Amino acid sequence: MSGVTQEQALEPRPDAGKLAFAVVLTASACHFLNDLMQSLFTATYPVFKAELGLSFAKIGVLTLSYQLSASALQPLVGAFTDRKPQPHALAIGMAFSMAGLVVMGYAPSYGVLLLGGVLLGVGSSVFHPEASRLTRLASTGAHGFGQSIFQVGGNAGSALGPLLVAYVILAHGRSGLARFGAIAFLGMLLSLSLSRWYRDHVLAQRHAGNRPVSTAPPKRKVGGPIAVLAALMLCKYFYLASFTSYYTFYLMQHFSLPAKEAQLCLFAFLVAVAVGTLAGGPIGDRIGRKKVIWASIFGIVPFSLLLPHASLVATIVLSMVIGLVLASAFSAIVVYAQTLVPHRIGMISGLFFGLAFGLGGLGAAILGVLADHTSVEYVYQVCAYLPLMGILAALLPDIESTHGVQHA
Repeated sequence: MSGVTQEQALEPRPDAGKLAFAVVLTASACHFLNDLMQSLFTATYPVFKAELGLSFAKIGVLTLSYQLSASALQPLVGAFTDRKPQPHALAIGMAFSMAGLVVMGYAPSYGVLLLGGVLLGVGSSVFHPEASRLTRLASTGAHGFGQSIFQVGGNAGSALGPLLVAYVILAHGRSGLARFGAIAFLGMLLSLSLSRWYRDHVLAQRHAGNRPVSTAPPKRKVGGPIAVLAALMLCKYFYLASFTSYYTFYLMQHFSLPAKEAQLCLFAFLVAVAVGTLAGGPIGDRIGRKKVIWASIFGIVPFSLLLPHASLVATIVLSMVIGLVLASAFSAIVVYAQTLVPHRIGMISGLFFGLAFGLGGLGAAILGVLADHTSVEYVYQVCAYLPLMGILAALLPDIESTHGVQHA
């Protein structure tokens, strides 16, 4: 039988030795550089606000324009590359991101700043679908583990951004963003190194006529679970938006923390997110992805409810626990969705990466307006209840048991 069966995709005890580690780690390194550039943008919000006199609402719109340019294009890019794989898509995405950093670094007005954000979003939309597909192909038999390695590269890049802002951009102003264009150039070189493997292992397989054999659920039974996953993504990324866009402002206003120390606290939160992402995939491979999705979202309810009433030290600790647990859901959600629709890996990857960006941007915009009309503190009081939506995970079908997975 040619191709990869659904049972192999859901194997609970992945043999890590089967991973093409060089390919997965290189893809993860590219993801690290890509998301580092994205996080430089969001971590520079206090600088944008000070230099261009932006309101919280304008910061929210800036985030929305950037993330919608990524989210709207990603499923389209994924659907296109399902039919015509593009080995050089990763490098092309890096080129767009480099252009976005340079434009934002020297933007003379808010309108030009928005353009830079859009270019950065386009770069991310081109990068993610093909990078996720490549990772899945290189991690046969251990898809959750491979997806986590890929994802943790992105989360590590996201975590490093605030640190670089604290020690570089705060000292030199937003023109320091343009200096990080060299990161995109390095990413282009690494991406090109993956093109040959991609061509040899993907395009050659297509020309040979090998198609994956799957026992996925019928199409008519896929719509409901995908809608549930989308709803879970909404609560997850609205809540994450309160941290990625407004956590530094919350610490500065609520605890009178200096900007540099607030950036370091954001860095600590994002490190916890990276650790949670790395753990979520292999745990899902072993115990089932539905259990990980359920626990990672609904399980943070006690911590989210305590956060708005905590002291500074407790706030930092609680935020790290929230980031650690909540982040474990994404790899499980992506692989679960890929399992539901195994013949549309690019489209599904693009859809869920796009949802992550789009819902995060929409959340940032809505929360920005709310913060302007009330306060940043009130934003955290409202967002504390979002993880209650995690109970919707109970509606997801047990596809692991349906397809005969034997859990340890």
